[in-house]
Amino acid sequence: MPASVVSSVFVLIWASGFVAARFVAPHAEAFTFVAIRVVGVSLVLTAIAFGLGARWPRGGAGWRDALVAGVLMQGLYVIGVFWSVERGLPSGIAALVGSLQPLLTAAMARPFLGEIVSPRRWLGIATGFAGALLVLAPKVGAADASGIPALPLVACLGAMVAMTVGTLWQKNRSGQADLLPNAAIQFVGASLLAVPAAFLFGTGRFDASMPLWGGLAWSILVNSVAGILLLLALIKRGEVAGVASLLFLVPPVSAAMAYGLFGEALVPLQMGGMGLAAIGVAIASRR
Repeated sequence: MPASVVSSVFVLIWASGFVAARFVAPHAEAFTFVAIRVVGVSLVLTAIAFGLGARWPRGGAGWRDALVAGVLMQGLYVIGVFWSVERGLPSGIAALVGSLQPLLTAAMARPFLGEIVSPRRWLGIATGFAGALLVLAPKVGAADASGIPALPLVACLGAMVAMTVGTLWQKNRSGQADLLPNAAIQFVGASLLAVPAAFLFGTGRFDASMPLWGGLAWSILVNSVAGILLLLALIKRGEVAGVASLLFLVPPVSAAMAYGLFGEALVPLQMGGMGLAAIGVAIASRR
């Protein structure tokens, strides 16, 4: 499958996670939902891997590397974002913090991976960030009026750093691993973190309504199973700075989905930001 098609599908799937989160938020507590989600994903990916006869890591290093990546990318990141939003961090601020990841990834690519980020790619990353900022500007401005809670903001920043380090770790340590077993082990690692967190900090609220089951199914099968496999494939194919720049398209696509599904308004500033983010990603992703 061409890289451009994989990238486009990945952005659509990744952005849909924010829509699913909006559907399930009234029906389940965050820690409980995340724990059920990651356990469900690990079971689905393990069943698929065994069904297809995939090659599992033979040595302990392969399992260790995948578990560490899972704790960082699927455990700390998801829990940190859900916890910070549940504790009052505005979603616009959370999305803006997430948009810092490509900048941090590009800055860390050379010392951790030896990847040199060219001036053209830096230009694309800066342009993409500016576009994402314009898309999020109305929400960020509204959040400023009500104040930003410090501890949830720190947790969200920590989640973003965990996702960045996990991406670099995945590229450096698991580049040759089979995608399916590697992804399954990652979600086992996430489960080892999320399940105890749910028992320690969660309330267990889960109303078993149809919207909740639908959102859970989408989060497991599409947003997680398909999304993580596409992300790992992109990381395996290309340089992490270029892959991370795709995340600049997530706020514009999420805003467009919210407009179509929930009737949220799109102002001209946001539309201009969408175009600018797309230009930035095109510049950063071009070889």
